[in-house]
Amino acid sequence: GMRLDKFLKVSRLVKRRPVAKALCDEGRVEINGKVAKAGHEVKPGDELRIRFGQRLLHVRVEAVRENIRKEEAETLYTVLSEERVAAPEEPF
Repeated sequence: GMRLDKFLKVSRLVKRRPVAKALCDEGRVEINGKVAKAGHEVKPGDELRIRFGQRLLHVRVEAVRENIRKEEAETLYTVLSEERVAAPEEPF
């Protein structure tokens, strides 16, 4: 497995690790339906829901790799759905 914040960065779902950690700390990331902290372990088959402001992204983890080229980052996950959600004003 791999830490959730690191997976978000390696997969480029989130560009920078401090941002990934902040998303986790604010309860904006769920693994298999449960809110997950930055240190939570991610494994292939896990489903992640990530809330970016007014976007809710639902992905399935396909692979966990330490080092991956930018062009291959999208092979680490499959987007299951993406929806817009009403959100209060937020700093993101």
